[in-house]
Amino acid sequence: MTSARMGRGGTKARRHEGTKEKCSRRQRPAWLRGCVAAWLLLPMIAGAQTPAPASRAAADSHEAQARILLSKGAEFLLASQEKQGGWESDKGPGITALAAKALAQEPAIGPRHPAVRRAVVFVMTSQHDDGGIYSALGLFKNYETSVAVSMLSTLGDAAPAGAIDKARKFLIDNQADDDRGVSVDDVWYGGAGYFFGKRPDLSNTQLMLDALKDSGLPPSDPAFQKALVFIGRCQMLGEYNSQPLARGSTAGGFIYSAAGGGESKADTEVIEGRKELRCYGSMTYAGLKSMIYAGLKKDDPRVRAALAWVQDHWTLDSNPNMPEKKAEEGLFYFYHTFARALTAWGERTIRDRLGRDHDWRAELVEALAKRQKDDGSWLNPADRWMEGYPALTTAYAMLALQAAYPQTQPTTAP
Repeated sequence: MTSARMGRGGTKARRHEGTKEKCSRRQRPAWLRGCVAAWLLLPMIAGAQTPAPASRAAADSHEAQARILLSKGAEFLLASQEKQGGWESDKGPGITALAAKALAQEPAIGPRHPAVRRAVVFVMTSQHDDGGIYSALGLFKNYETSVAVSMLSTLGDAAPAGAIDKARKFLIDNQADDDRGVSVDDVWYGGAGYFFGKRPDLSNTQLMLDALKDSGLPPSDPAFQKALVFIGRCQMLGEYNSQPLARGSTAGGFIYSAAGGGESKADTEVIEGRKELRCYGSMTYAGLKSMIYAGLKKDDPRVRAALAWVQDHWTLDSNPNMPEKKAEEGLFYFYHTFARALTAWGERTIRDRLGRDHDWRAELVEALAKRQKDDGSWLNPADRWMEGYPALTTAYAMLALQAAYPQTQPTTAP
């Protein structure tokens, strides 16, 4: 988004139905958000992570339900795989990489299952001499390579030799930085776009960071620290973001890109009489996750501001804070990003602005359970960013559940 876009516009689903502690009165909203965020963290720090027996039983029940949803989703993917090993293979390696990762992470299937092996072979036919893994058209090089690296990183010693290192180098080499002639004062600095020369955005940048993290790169690596510069410029937080687009903003959430004066797929909104770019869920969770991946701590004011936005806009019924007509656009991409972000955050519950505690894993399971179709697939009726393709949305849903309830997956040869 906002979703990991491999194409623009809608595509019809086929074969399916669808710290500053002191502040002036003018700054008070930012101060209030920071204080509320800190106050809301206290019960979690004080022991909310040790659930009582009743809540533990409920958590076990939701985890068991997640396993059932995952099993049905896996059955769908196995049944819908194309002969050459891909899913929607004419769209390039991206969807196949996501689906293969979802299958490889299922303990009953694993990285050596014939379906996963065929998918890996299909994906690897798209690795180029430059190390990137992308379709012949080359329009989505960063996106496709990023999800491929994340998939290959789940395979352990079943991964093709050298493939991850080559692809990861491709991603780092294509990050906008001094080596590419982009100085730190350029708004593009640290970001990733669909390919180098294409304006960077937070969606591509966060997927790149997913790949770097999944493949074992530490937060101290320069690629993470450079990315943190771009990520910060996408946060609507004027106190810490010097870009004109964030001037005076206390929202704390994230937009799609700071490039070109700023862009939000959620359009604009009026806050305290000011018209500004509208933050929305998929990008705010992407920003929160990416800051954590880059090594920022929970008490960092930028992280606290992002969490406060999450608390203010809590919902799994839609992509949070998207305009009503766009509420479900990128919904399954959001679920995947939501789960990875809150797994990185590391707390069992989130307290919303009304003081209600949310077991985010349980609510994720409930949201996905009511959306799963009889054949085990998921499909987004708001068919944008390719979420009308059930292989993609099913992979997103499964990856979200797997992030929420990870299982140790043996990756060595039997």
